Amino acid sequence: MRIAILQRDPVRSKQLERILVQAGHSCMVYDDGLTMSKALARSTADLLVLDWHGVRMSGIDVLKSMRAVNGDRVPVIFASTDDSEESVVRALIAGADDYVTFPVRTAEFRERVTSLLRRAYPERFGVSSFDVGPYHFDTRRQIVTLRGTPVQLSGTQFRLAALFFSNVGRVLSRDHIFAMVWGREFREVTRTIDSHVSRLRLLLQIEEHNDYRLQPVYKSGYRLLCVREENAAAEGAETAAAAAA
Repeated sequence: MRIAILQRDPVRSKQLERILVQAGHSCMVYDDGLTMSKALARSTADLLVLDWHGVRMSGIDVLKSMRAVNGDRVPVIFASTDDSEESVVRALIAGADDYVTFPVRTAEFRERVTSLLRRAYPERFGVSSFDVGPYHFDTRRQIVTLRGTPVQLSGTQFRLAALFFSNVGRVLSRDHIFAMVWGREFREVTRTIDSHVSRLRLLLQIEEHNDYRLQPVYKSGYRLLCVREENAAAEGAETAAAAAA
């Protein structure tokens, strides 16, 4: 999965990156909190590892900014030299999910991260199949069925579909999609993702009559939306407005 790291110290940064890459994750590394915050505004990550201290913007400020925009879906763990109870409590109150101090123990840190990811994205850990509306995903055989009818997908198309349907409602940036589906960072302007998304929309009939739609997000990427939930939210807002009037 895709993890963003904020760490001032290059040695500690490399240590965390090495642990996470060896665990099979893709990492984005920053030594500047402001740069990281700006990058996260146009990109996406599955988990953040933050330093308490930071250049231009502290880890706690990055956390507050991210929570204000993305809510509590993305898990956050602090890895810091500051082991004071006050800092730990402040981080947890601000919305952090965990807090470890240096020197980190490799196996323990890896398992703490895995635990947070499993809790946030249960459908992506150890499941052989999952269902989303009329769609059934067999992750072992890489088969998708729509209302019981198999849909012929390539390996790339299956990975793309599984990524969207395991992140319903979440904006996924193009570079995040590229890293997760193609296994490398997005480095150039290309229509590769757009053409694959367009083809996937047709193959899986991702349309309102099947309860889902793929929405392009300006200057970012795509979001898969559940039409039924959208309509329910809109009806609720209309009812509330009518009651207030």
